[in-house]
Amino acid sequence: MEKQPRWKDVKLVQIGNSKGVRIPKALLQKYGLSDSLVLEETEQGILLRKKQQNKFSWEETFRAMAKEGEDWSDLDSTLLDGLEEH
Repeated sequence: MEKQPRWKDVKLVQIGNSKGVRIPKALLQKYGLSDSLVLEETEQGILLRKKQQNKFSWEETFRAMAKEGEDWSDLDSTLLDGLEEH
């Protein structure tokens, strides 16, 4: 089986007053890329990576739990089970 190169020459294309790069469909699918990416400048150059899903704050988490009617009150009993001492 032949290994595919991890690099590829691409051309910059005009997009309004900016320029962009076309990313092949196979790579979009392989890495699960959709609407937006994170562009990061590194010492080695520019890194494009998948945008991580937003993490909720505790307040947002509790609000979402309340909306779903989740009840975690039985979790309090596990705090007294003594397992963390072993």
